[in-house]
Amino acid sequence: MTQRQLPRWSELRPLLRVRPLELDPTERRLQRALSVWDLRRAAKRRTPRSVFDYTDGAAEAELSLRRARSLFRDLELRPSVLQDVSSVDLTTSVLGRPSATPFAFAPTGFTRMMHHEGERAVVRVAQRHGLPYALSTMGTTSIEDVAAAAPDARKWFQLYVWKDRAAGEDLMARAKAAGYEALMLTVDVPVAGARLRDVRNGFSIPPALTVKTVLDTATHPAWWFNLLTTEPLTFASLSQWDGTVAELLDKLFDPSMTLADLEWLRATWDGPLIIKGVQTVADARRMAQAGADAIVLSNHGGRQLDRAPVPLRLLPDVVEAVGDDVELWADTGIMSGADVVAALALGADATLVGRAYLYGLMAGGERGVERTVEILVREIRRTMALLGVSTVDELGPQHVRLP
Repeated sequence: MTQRQLPRWSELRPLLRVRPLELDPTERRLQRALSVWDLRRAAKRRTPRSVFDYTDGAAEAELSLRRARSLFRDLELRPSVLQDVSSVDLTTSVLGRPSATPFAFAPTGFTRMMHHEGERAVVRVAQRHGLPYALSTMGTTSIEDVAAAAPDARKWFQLYVWKDRAAGEDLMARAKAAGYEALMLTVDVPVAGARLRDVRNGFSIPPALTVKTVLDTATHPAWWFNLLTTEPLTFASLSQWDGTVAELLDKLFDPSMTLADLEWLRATWDGPLIIKGVQTVADARRMAQAGADAIVLSNHGGRQLDRAPVPLRLLPDVVEAVGDDVELWADTGIMSGADVVAALALGADATLVGRAYLYGLMAGGERGVERTVEILVREIRRTMALLGVSTVDELGPQHVRLP
């Protein structure tokens, strides 16, 4: 029979370790977030539905986004054991310069809608961690104010080509004067995608005080208080707008742009050029031949053409076609450090993350973005070590098997 005895205090005391009480609710919320998916759940609770859905949603039936995330979920990572991974280095090269992490912050529109700290918070985190940040044409903080918030960050400016070419030239001149390193030309928005969540929610810029939004205010008072008591929304590229996002895109952007228009762009911008939104091998060849310094394989996070190619699946074919001629980056569907590692192993030089840091921003402002980076960096480092590689350059196709 098992002999039992009353436990002694000296034996119990080491087991009773009470975690210090965290009084800051934001800090408590972020400490509980162990993954980007946890941050997404926190963001959904903290943000009005229309704003969360604008960030979280995609076009039409949202098949492109689901397929991208499903591919990351279903792929197989293949480790090599008995390798020295006592030191794992995440440093990589982006546009010919060292970057502390193999991911950058993608451009996102209307960022101060997600949280009042907005683009300033994101670029400050980018500066602290030595990773690049791209400010969107549709950002809600000016080019100059973002530059002032983080003067030492690597900053890129993302450009949509407007019908008013003079306005585009002015934006590029302002970005150059403010010290932005590169121009990111987004080419997959000749017209706005059909983002049905936004239509159903009546989402507009700025948010209209309809019956639906007033009811939403009652359940998210802190978000509305911050929006109404901080500086008015300032757009990076236009003075004001009153309408839906789709109406804005269709009014401003030029659907007649062709590859020949890159000559106009190059006449104004003489720095590195990134072309974002490439979705076929043929177009990747055309962009490389046109002199792009980097190509982003992207379907706009599934927010434009539904049923578009999944960038990760396209990546090996593009690497084979143009991998020696231009830097290749990938985005869409990345929700973990393991996703980043998989893209690198299949040939990406770097990745872009967008929704991932926006979930952090909505969950906790600048501290939430910081938490996103902490999570991704920890996951990348752990995944690399478990795969048996100690540097990004050691990753290769042998480490991934696609379904």
